[in-house]
Amino acid sequence: GSKYPDEVIVVGGHLDAWDKGDGAHDDGAGCVQSLEVLYLLKELDLKPSRTIRCVLFMDEEQHQSGAKAYGYYASYTSEKHLAAIESDRGGFTPRGFNVTADSTIIDDMQVWLPYLKNASIDWIRKGGSGPDIARIKNATALIGYVPDGQRYFDYHHSGNDIFEAVHPRELELGSAAMTMLAYLISEEGL
Repeated sequence: GSKYPDEVIVVGGHLDAWDKGDGAHDDGAGCVQSLEVLYLLKELDLKPSRTIRCVLFMDEEQHQSGAKAYGYYASYTSEKHLAAIESDRGGFTPRGFNVTADSTIIDDMQVWLPYLKNASIDWIRKGGSGPDIARIKNATALIGYVPDGQRYFDYHHSGNDIFEAVHPRELELGSAAMTMLAYLISEEGL
């Protein structure tokens, strides 16, 4: 972060896929989108005020050992975890963000919707975030990226979950949505 390096925004997904298929939607898409957040900020030559960190969590499908390890790290570091954004619902068209935070924070985030609509985000609402970031107990907001779920269970934990099943444009829109939200939090705070 250029102004507040000790204030951190985590973006992440999980690396493991334990069933048939390649794990492209669950959760290769979330990992790619999280990496893309950093790539897009660099390509746009943006220098976020707060630190934006990509974390690719291990072992979400079985024991959440990556989430436990990062949660432990977050509990003892002097860094302030302002927000954590998780992508673990496939690489489909963006719809919204579920937020676990004070309702005042969620209400305040609504002013960002005109920007986020450029990446097909229609709503920000109270809701669960995801198991990878749930153990970051000192975060101000835990946020789950929510794409359109109509086709998710056509792929989830099946032999259909292959790289060719991820539509590049839908994946890009999710990356853009997560980048915009991370940058808005970085610049505006929560």
